[in-house]
Amino acid sequence: MAGMKGLKKQRRIQIVLLAFAALAVSTALIGYAMKDGINFFRSPTQVVEEPPRAGEVFRIGGLVEEGSIQRGQGETVSFRVTDTNKTIPVTFTGILPDLFSEGQGMVGTGSMQGETFVATEILAKHDETYMPKEVIDALKEQGVYKEDKPES
Repeated sequence: MAGMKGLKKQRRIQIVLLAFAALAVSTALIGYAMKDGINFFRSPTQVVEEPPRAGEVFRIGGLVEEGSIQRGQGETVSFRVTDTNKTIPVTFTGILPDLFSEGQGMVGTGSMQGETFVATEILAKHDETYMPKEVIDALKEQGVYKEDKPES
């Protein structure tokens, strides 16, 4: 009878260890699968101070610099994005959001090619008061963000 209890205890320990190993493997696989889908946000100052790895996909955000939008051949557009401290040139081939304009907040997903950020996706504000949270945080960090106070 004593041998039976030891066998049950040993079997229980094996099951717990197997479950723990399965959990660890599944967590590692999920993390590996998501690594390409995680895009880190950077301001232009962060991109200049800590350049990304070659081919690294990330998000950059700030304000579209006044007078910087240049339309090229077809759907290619180039402009500069700034956090009022540093400025990064951006190129994008595609259709820009309707609300994209100079002096407005934007976030772009893409990678650096040389000194230029090549965007694969551009997001712009969606109403008169919205600016992406990451852009607001970066501008606040630079000390240049001023909140619009509603008039009473």
